[in-house]
Amino acid sequence: MKAPHSTVPFAMPMFRAFVPRRLQPWIYVCIAVTFQLSGGLYLGTLSQMMGETALMREDLLMCLYANLAGMAIYFPLLFRMKFRFTNKTLLCAAATGVLACNLLTPRVHSLPLLWTVCFVSGICKIQGTFECMSNIQLWMTPKRDFTVFFPVLHIIILGSMQVSDWLSIRLMYHYHWTYMHFFIAGLMMLDLLVLTLCTRHFRIVKKFPLYGIDWLGALLWVLLLLEVAFLFNYGEYYDWWNSPALRRLGVAILFTLGLCLWRMYTIRHPFFEPRMWTYRRLVPILLLITCVEAFLATEHVLEEVFYEEVMHYGTTTVARLDGWSLLGVWAGCLFAYWWMHVRRLPYLRLITAGILMLGVYLASMYFTLSPDMPFSRFALPVACRGFAYAVLSITFMTCLEEIMTFQHFFQALSVFNMLHMVVGGVMGAALYSHGLSYYVADNLSRYGVHLDSVAFPRAPFDLGAYMESFISRIMAISVKQIYGWVLYACLLLLLLFLLYDAPIRRSLKQMPRRQALRREIARAVRLPRRVP
Repeated sequence: MKAPHSTVPFAMPMFRAFVPRRLQPWIYVCIAVTFQLSGGLYLGTLSQMMGETALMREDLLMCLYANLAGMAIYFPLLFRMKFRFTNKTLLCAAATGVLACNLLTPRVHSLPLLWTVCFVSGICKIQGTFECMSNIQLWMTPKRDFTVFFPVLHIIILGSMQVSDWLSIRLMYHYHWTYMHFFIAGLMMLDLLVLTLCTRHFRIVKKFPLYGIDWLGALLWVLLLLEVAFLFNYGEYYDWWNSPALRRLGVAILFTLGLCLWRMYTIRHPFFEPRMWTYRRLVPILLLITCVEAFLATEHVLEEVFYEEVMHYGTTTVARLDGWSLLGVWAGCLFAYWWMHVRRLPYLRLITAGILMLGVYLASMYFTLSPDMPFSRFALPVACRGFAYAVLSITFMTCLEEIMTFQHFFQALSVFNMLHMVVGGVMGAALYSHGLSYYVADNLSRYGVHLDSVAFPRAPFDLGAYMESFISRIMAISVKQIYGWVLYACLLLLLLFLLYDAPIRRSLKQMPRRQALRREIARAVRLPRRVP
């Protein structure tokens, strides 16, 4: 279904008359940035949180995965909420939710409750971002061209991620890790003040009730996602299948997956419809984004190990690399815009370019990592990583929108983000952690046999300093070995793309109008007539 291009001038009727029209969309851009700066927990503060709260790294990372799971599972509900509530109601509720979650997080000590708070924070975060960006889409691209919308959207999303990490580290260094939560709470209070004074309740389409939503199905898919995240996150800690707890969890995952599939094929309106899985090229896109996220998980395992254990950098020193990552991200977004919108080149070749830059990052780290490496040498690999992440994220999402009808696009987008934000990253991190523990032990046994009385000089020397240097070099060798294996996998994927060049259609279909969407949903759920 195609909608004709809109000839009506862009307007935001939810704003009050005294707000200048030129300022209105920029207010929503700023509000979207504040939502993207928020989170359940902040990666930059993990070290101080572990020391103060006595929580393990795995416990805090599970909070992050719960936050991302809340964002991923909520995509199919975004338009239903938009048709039921006004824009002001949704934005105020989202800001209030993020405000409450950031105030609760430092005071909650029960892990299940903390995971729940982070999950709710993720739902509020995506709801607020969607409401802002969907209302200014016609301002960014009057023809609803997603080759414009997605690059601009990722400039805000990915840029805010880097700024949030840098900001949390700076606040932790100068004050305390809780100050990041208080800062976000202050931003949400400012958002609520602006929304209260500058906006009013306004409906673009007629109110549509929350009818035909499979809430139990959504809960089952969330449970499955969190079980998978728990398995890979705590796998190394519990020694994988040697642990009875993880063996029971594996059985629970299979049982939950069976329930999800049974419900999907037996009820009238499942949360994910079976037809959604039948679109051509959907499964390859999902597999590709999982592999790419697994490759990019080296950032949170191998890079952090090298910075902390080999180079002994502090968090503030590592935070200086966020600027280079931000430059790479913005360059990747602009490059994707130029490729898809200006030049109208094939999307598959853009994916190939993104994987090539990912290979450049992996090769740079493999060939240059050394305990004697200067800090400035990390700038290029980090920028290449940000460039590849931006290009691949934009291209995969654009391809997904192209191959799906609007009826199933947000369902597929939910599955896409489950793999993109949670499963791919946690699987890659688990694989690298396991490989690192193996290679460190193996290299210690290989090189440790040479540490005998013959190898040491007869004159007295500092044995402690020598052993510290020895362990650092063992860690560096182990990290380089894993980078080498990941580089092999990335080059294999790049070779497959070079051998198979069948690009997806270059021109994007138009997004239907909201009135047409409401009629389509009404026909799908078949609302019963009211009896007078």
